[in-house]
Amino acid sequence: MNTQRTQYTLLFSAVLMWTLSALAAAPNTGTWTASPREDKLQMNFRVKEHGNMGLSIPRASFQGLNTAEGADTKFQLAREAGTLRFEGRFANGEGAGHYTFEPSAAYLEEMGKLGYTNITPDEQLQLALFDLGPARVKALAELGYAKMSHDELLQVAIFQVTPEHIRALKAAGYDKLTLEDLVASRIHGVTPEHIREMGELGFRKLDFDDLVATRIHGITPQFVREAKGLGFGELKLDDLMSMRIHGVSPKFIQEIREAGYPNVTIEQLVEMRIHAIDGNYVRSLSRNKEGGRK
Repeated sequence: MNTQRTQYTLLFSAVLMWTLSALAAAPNTGTWTASPREDKLQMNFRVKEHGNMGLSIPRASFQGLNTAEGADTKFQLAREAGTLRFEGRFANGEGAGHYTFEPSAAYLEEMGKLGYTNITPDEQLQLALFDLGPARVKALAELGYAKMSHDELLQVAIFQVTPEHIRALKAAGYDKLTLEDLVASRIHGVTPEHIREMGELGFRKLDFDDLVATRIHGITPQFVREAKGLGFGELKLDDLMSMRIHGVSPKFIQEIREAGYPNVTIEQLVEMRIHAIDGNYVRSLSRNKEGGRK
């Protein structure tokens, strides 16, 4: 399972490095497009030679936002790191225009006091877009996550690694996690609620990598309950993992049982999926066998 975790970590690291590369090439002015949602604005920033970079921002974060049909609009996004000012137009459910970024000198001063003295203008724009302020950096340091690299600061911002999230995981039994663990928990949705529900189903105090793997492979509490109701007795996490990885669903199990194999094991079901054996194939074998006896 560590190998699976590493593969997913490498994938998201690649995405993160693309984002950093794209933003590093971005000047303090550029173009934007946006799709209004009920409570959010899905924004894309066009970055030369690097394509688009998108993020979802709550509507409440903007000042002066008007997404009415045919509206010429000027609005802004004020962050501790600086202010982004937008102008453009919304039509046919989409918006487009230009933006400028005004960096905050006070932000650099405050971050310098925390040990981050070499923030470049491009990095300051990044930290503004993802809303990472000195207060959160200080709170993270107090929790043991100090002296982060600038790339780590961006990971904390992009994936919303907050003190509240860290404390909630600690209360759920996961203390002293690495920053990589915390980022993975955000990427894959490892929440205290998921931990509690899995515990109630008999999977308590899972290794953190195994806990992440349950989210990667969709081992939800609902799936666990369905699997437990199939009559296999006590199921181990490895059993559930194999079922998910190879597509051994309750529907597939029912098909095989109805085809004449009521006592088939999970291991046998996995082998069937690996070799593309389904209920129709099993029934055809039975018919051929009966025909041969005639």
